[in-house]
Amino acid sequence: MSEAARGYDETSDIDLLHEIGSRMAAADPFHEVLQQIVEMVTAAVRCDSCFLYVLDKDKLVLRASKNPHEDVVDRLAMVVGQGVTGWVAEHKQTVALPARAWADPRFAKFGSLPEDRFEAFLAVPILCRGKLVGAINVQHRAIHNHSKREIRLITMIGYLVGAEVELARMEFEQRQLSEQLETRKVMERAKGILQRELAVDEETAYLTLQKQSRQKRRPLKEIAEAIILMDDLKRGKKQG
Repeated sequence: MSEAARGYDETSDIDLLHEIGSRMAAADPFHEVLQQIVEMVTAAVRCDSCFLYVLDKDKLVLRASKNPHEDVVDRLAMVVGQGVTGWVAEHKQTVALPARAWADPRFAKFGSLPEDRFEAFLAVPILCRGKLVGAINVQHRAIHNHSKREIRLITMIGYLVGAEVELARMEFEQRQLSEQLETRKVMERAKGILQRELAVDEETAYLTLQKQSRQKRRPLKEIAEAIILMDDLKRGKKQG
């Protein structure tokens, strides 16, 4: 956690909200923005867990977490309406459960998460101009009665960060599309080289790339780039 985040407990809520505004004004990458939000939330409310979900089409995808969850971040997803967090997203309303959160009929267990057995649960929607962007949930291992201040503060954070999360998500998706397009171009060129050099059809060329990727345990794009580099070097020698 950053020095700024650790110092929040010594400042007023106004100072905290000012810091959030300053942080969100910085043009940081998608996952850095989300991790900053998690830091700010956990500084505002001393909790044992904080998850940040971002809407992706009709699903909420876990994108950031206070506790290390490398196996589920960017993989765990729930449809809007599923679980307490999904209910919060669907209805755009806050839910605070002080104890036995797992007993709530809306609660959804994911099995691999120790947070499934935490007592207290608070979830708020992240909105941008009334549009759902995602959801924040915080959990406590022990029974915890969320104060009015805690609920209002986390809800306010959800409102404040909505536009930045949406902007960061759109930029992230654009970068992904750009990378996919670049990968497709590299793959097409590599397949063309293999077709020419091995006198095979397109499908066989692609299967050859896949085989090399598995054998060398390297991504397909890296194998394709290596083939293109070798072809460029070979052409350079011929021209020389």
